[in-house]
Amino acid sequence: MRITLVGPAHPYKGGGARHTTELAHRLSARGHSTAIESWHAQYPSLLYPGQQTIADPEAETFSGTRHRLAWYRPDGWWRTGRRLARESDLVVLTLFSPAQIPAYLGILAGLCSRRDRARVVALCHNVLPHERRSVDVSLTRALLRRVDGILTHSAEQAHLARGLLRGDQADPVVASMPPHLPETGGAVEQPCGERRHLLFLGMVRPYKGVDLLLRALAEGAPDDVALTVAGEFWGGTAELSALAGELGLSDRVTLRDGYVPAEELPELFAGADAAVLPYRSATATQNVWMAHEHGVPVIATRAGTLPDHVSEGVDGLLCAPGEVEDLARALREFYMPGVPEKLRAGVRPVDPGPHWDTYVGRLLSSA
Repeated sequence: MRITLVGPAHPYKGGGARHTTELAHRLSARGHSTAIESWHAQYPSLLYPGQQTIADPEAETFSGTRHRLAWYRPDGWWRTGRRLARESDLVVLTLFSPAQIPAYLGILAGLCSRRDRARVVALCHNVLPHERRSVDVSLTRALLRRVDGILTHSAEQAHLARGLLRGDQADPVVASMPPHLPETGGAVEQPCGERRHLLFLGMVRPYKGVDLLLRALAEGAPDDVALTVAGEFWGGTAELSALAGELGLSDRVTLRDGYVPAEELPELFAGADAAVLPYRSATATQNVWMAHEHGVPVIATRAGTLPDHVSEGVDGLLCAPGEVEDLARALREFYMPGVPEKLRAGVRPVDPGPHWDTYVGRLLSSA
């Protein structure tokens, strides 16, 4: 089958680009003629104020990648659709944000201008944003009602998508997000013993609950336990810095603003007893697997698919989303004598192969 993935690839950063690229490699390995139609310019800076691209790839790039799409060239969207109608049997539109949807609608218009068009699947990393506007619902509905199939990463997301479809459309297919971790060289060997340090890693946005983590740290963790929050801060560090000061945590909390390159991840994880994911809500994330890849247990909420990746009491602890008291309870439990060492000993890196085999099969079945 001739398959084109439309989505970010290097030099775009982060999990989205890694997922698109790894999916292309997996499809190609199965004998499909595969290409990636990526972006020259994906978002205007007004919609994505952070760092969008990086100099060095975080995993093996895919040779069949083109970078022709631009948010400011709607004429190119239609032409891309016309070309993909000739070149592809299946087009996969990877959806991360409603900001991509006008371009995708343009591509669909080009595809539909030919009678023998390719089938189209919307691969929804997020059906709707965690912090959404009314226009986001309208845009997503317009896209999902024009495609032939939909794949989501959880049953909850499938239910959300189902509510936006026409009555005659098939139900979305659910496939758990497979591992697509950056190439870092793995864990750094460290001496035994506690670090008395916790790590939050990733883009800092309200739904990820870093404010809850600060309050739980003040309430539940021992006084000598510190926290590093490392990642791009959506809207800056001022609000969380002020909260840390109000809670008396200024000398225990480090706010490291900026994208964390793959080569710096092993050292960050080596200095932590646990990675903490205090999300209020979640779809799918690689951060549990990333922590385990570096030998670090996880303290996470039961939001989205997070509890699917944590074996409570074996390689991490779980707590209720949105509840400071329960997160504080988990921090206290984690720092009981012997618990950090026990959970660290239970950590095992994930085997990506079986996850990808299932994922690719379900993607193809969704078409």
